[in-house]
Order: sequence, then C-alpha cells, then structure tokens
Amino acid sequence: MTDPLALSALAAALAVAVPLAGALAALLMGRHAGALVLATGPGMALVTAALVWGVAEGGAARVAIGGFEPPLGIALVADGLAATFVATTLVVMVAALLLARGSLVPRGEDTRRGFAFVALAHLAWGALNAVFLSGDLFNLYVALELLSLAAIALVAIEGKPETLAAAIRYALFALVGSLLYLAGAILLYAQTGTLEIALIGAAAPAGVGPLVAGALMTAGLAAKTALFPLHAWLPPAHAGAPAPASAILSALVPKASFVILARLWFEALPETAMPALTQMLGALGAGAIVYGSLLAIRQERLKLVIAYSTVAQIGYLFLLFPLAGGTQMVQPSGAQSWAAGAWSGAMLHGVSHALAKAAMFLAAGLVAARLGHDRIAGLSGLARAMPMTAFALGLAAVTLMGLPPSGGFIAKYLLLMAAFGSGQWVWAVVMLAGGLLAAIYLFPVLTRAFAKGEEKREAGAPAGPLPGPAREAIPLALALLAIALGFASALPYALLAIGRPLAAMEGLE
Repeated sequence: MTDPLALSALAAALAVAVPLAGALAALLMGRHAGALVLATGPGMALVTAALVWGVAEGGAARVAIGGFEPPLGIALVADGLAATFVATTLVVMVAALLLARGSLVPRGEDTRRGFAFVALAHLAWGALNAVFLSGDLFNLYVALELLSLAAIALVAIEGKPETLAAAIRYALFALVGSLLYLAGAILLYAQTGTLEIALIGAAAPAGVGPLVAGALMTAGLAAKTALFPLHAWLPPAHAGAPAPASAILSALVPKASFVILARLWFEALPETAMPALTQMLGALGAGAIVYGSLLAIRQERLKLVIAYSTVAQIGYLFLLFPLAGGTQMVQPSGAQSWAAGAWSGAMLHGVSHALAKAAMFLAAGLVAARLGHDRIAGLSGLARAMPMTAFALGLAAVTLMGLPPSGGFIAKYLLLMAAFGSGQWVWAVVMLAGGLLAAIYLFPVLTRAFAKGEEKREAGAPAGPLPGPAREAIPLALALLAIALGFASALPYALLAIGRPLAAMEGLE
C-alpha cells in the first residue's frame, strides 16, 4: 500500500523539477514548444494530485534535499498551504499556456515571443512551486529571484517601448525588494544560526534584532507583492503584457511573496509580531482596497481596470495580520477562535482571486484580439458575438465582488466573521466598502458587454476572427471554478488546516 507521506514527499520534489525541466525542453523544442503543455499539463496534474492526496491522508511532510537534514541541508515542506497553491498554480498555468497556443505561440511558427513565452512560463511555474514548498529562507530567496526574472521577461516579451519601460520599473522594485529580503535573512541567520523556518522560531532571541530582520524582509516582500503604496509597478506591467502573461502575473506572482510573509510571521517569528506591526499591515491592506478600487473606477480600458483591481484585491490578503492578531475577546485558554478563520479566509481569497483574475485577463485578451482594443466604451454587443467570454467576465466579477455563491464570498465571509469575532469592526467596514467599490468599477464593464449594439472595432485595425468555442471555454472554465469554490469550499478549507501553524489558530499576539 502506498505510503502517503512518501508519496507527498516525492510529489513535492517533482512539482519543482518537472516545470523546470519543461523550461529547458521548451528551449530545445523551439517553434514546437507550444505543444509542450500537452505533456507537462497532464504530468503536473498527476504530481499535484499525488501531493494533495498525500497531504490529505498523511499530513504535512518534509523532504530533505539530498538526504541532508537542516540546518546542514535544505528542506521542502508539503503541507496544506503548499498543496493548495501548487494546485492553483497548475490550473492557471495550464489555462494560460493553452490559450497562448495559436496566438502568442503560433503553431509551427518561429517567433521571438513564442520561443520565449513557453520557456518563461515553465520557469515561473517551477519557481512558484519552489516558493510554496520551500521551508528555508535562502531557498526562498533563490526561488523568488527566478520568479522575478521570469516575470520581468514576461512583461517585456513583446518588446514595445511601453512594456519595456514597465519591465524596467518592475525590475527596480524587484531588485530593492530582493535586497531588503536578503538583508533581513542574513540578520536572522546571524542571530539564530539557521535559515530553516521551522528552527528559527525556537532559536530567535528576544529583543529588537528579530523584529528588525522581520521588518526588512516584510518591506522587501511587500514591494514584490505590490502592496500599497509600493504598487506603482503593477498596473502598467500587468496591463501591458500579453493576456496569458498578465494572467500569470496577476493571479500567481503576488501570491508567492504573500505566502512567504505568512510563513515568516506565523511560523518563524510569531512571538516577535507586535500589535503595531499587524495593525500597520492591515492599514496598508485597507489603503490598497480603497485606493486601488478608486483608481480602477477611473480607467477606460478593460485590462487597466483588471490591473488596478489586483492592487485592491491584494489588500484583502493583508487583513490576515490584524485579524489573526487581535487582542480583544480572548478566550480563557488564550486561544483566539477567529484566528483560524482569518487564516483560511485569506488563503481562500488568494485562490479565488487567482482563478477569477486569470479568467478576466484571458477573456480581455480574447476581446482585444477580436476588436483590436479593450476600451470599455466599445464593448457593446460583446455578449452576442462572444457569449462565453462575456459570461466568463460576469462570473469572475461575481467572485471579485464577493457575492454568493462564489469562492470570493466564502473567503470574505470568513474574514468578516474574524473581524466581528475579534471586535475589529473597522476592517469589516473596509471589506464591505471594498465589495461596493468593486461593483462600481465592474458594473460599467458588464453593462457594456451585455448591452445590445454592434461591436466597435479599433479604427484602422482589421477585425480579428471570432475565437473558437475551445478558446472561449478556457477563461469560462476558470471563472466557473471560482464559483464552484464557493460550493465546495469545505475541501480546500480542510486541506488548508493540515500543517497550519499554531499561531494561525491561537493568534500572533
């Protein structure tokens, strides 16, 4: 009988190795690289299924790379959080790579961007899985750098002046973020003698040293996550990249640095987190929700609305820190009953946002290819010409607004209950206001898309062909998954509880 722990350990290693091997294979395949997803997709589906099953049946597992246990070696950690985001990455990556076939990666044609996209997407895939599975701060640094390099190249892949400028800005933010993260990691190593997350918590001394190290790493990771006010690189980068690249950049890349932040404060430094720190992160998240939404309302292009929406939706993730660190209504045992709900709600929001935002960017790409533009004012008649694409936009909007029965509703419900349970009603007000603002910036998109009228193509631009049903089905499938997450939320909720850190159940303070 298969040992679940051994299976999840093997799957964790393969989840990193297979996409990286795919990146190398893409370089060797050249013009035929577009078909690579037909091999890596099913292969990674089997690996991910094995990882999820192994974690669900056997619990969290650790894989010592090369057989050397920490602190001499490095380890991968296969727990519920890692398995959940590895599965999310699989779905989004396969969708982006499939939609890229025939457009960004024309079949049998040798183009620069087609040659590069598949390799870069697989490199980002491997780096993302390495981030989600790593339990070592330096290993996380290496994975983050690989991810940043792939993401920056995806932004600049078309070589247009505006996308190159966006890529350079992204690179500057990423470089500063990396330096701050590395400085904090070095400082932690100097104080604890280890970079293993599981060992830092026991070895971290009392005092300001760990707090300074954590603050440096938090600042660096916040820049990479595009947390307000360090978000300036995100809208031009995500809106300017090709739609399949935008889907990867918006749905997955910010989640990597956020997961590291969650592991840093809930696993490595839970005793170091101060009320001022958790409240500050919550305030920045609230600022992102309001500011990103207000800017999204002002946009006239669909991709810019979606990009600024990403700034706003990232803000909800950072409400985890004050909601899991509240000090009111503490039970006699010292436990904070709402902390686990806040943890699961934030992570479920990350998953539902990834599915919905990837669906919206891929749908926007189909619209732009058909009409020659993505101006909201010119979307009239879209539902008649491209019904599946318009339906995908509508379902994804339901998730982003947090309306039932979507996964976004379940996630925000858990966060709201944590806010009320901890007596921190101000965060509940922000979340409710964020849902209303999301409706305001998404309503014009939907009313135009479902309005009667003729398609308004870009002047002087030839009309693109209508996408086939198979291509329209890709963003629709992602949007349907985001809705289905609301009906089947008990499954990811139970998975996220496996290996959940103690601080995520008892609170940071």
